[in-house]
Amino acid sequence: MRAADQQEYDWYFRACFAPVSRTVFLIVRDRDRAEDITQEALYRLLRHWRTVSTYERPEAWVRRVAIRIAVREVQRAAARPEKERLAQQVSYDELPDPDVARAVAELAPMQRAAVVLYYWEDRPVHEIAELLCVSDSTVKQHLHRARHRLAVALGEEVGDVRR
Repeated sequence: MRAADQQEYDWYFRACFAPVSRTVFLIVRDRDRAEDITQEALYRLLRHWRTVSTYERPEAWVRRVAIRIAVREVQRAAARPEKERLAQQVSYDELPDPDVARAVAELAPMQRAAVVLYYWEDRPVHEIAELLCVSDSTVKQHLHRARHRLAVALGEEVGDVRR
């Protein structure tokens, strides 16, 4: 972005933030959420600055985007209790013992995801690979490393553990 464009955008940001934030607050009734939504709208303005800066009133574009986001947020919040009521209750009966859970929680995020999907959800490697957007061999590597780390963490013999 050129310096002149950056200055013009900065001016719009400062000029739009307070009035748009007030409008959004009146819709969502939460100051922090209103500021987040306003920042999101102004970020979208930055992403589309080259086009929107040619409009007669770029601030109107920002306000329209912010209002759309705010209305969507209010609709989601209103629908949430009904969706939660309709959701099935989760059974926590099949959780691992606390030592295993603690050891799994210490794994790297992708290893943790692979272990949970493979051992607790009983999903095949190819399906885990699809869910995690990685190759089958990467899933196998995550599982192998996770099994090794879990064996060390749980004080078990480290070996070539196969399921």
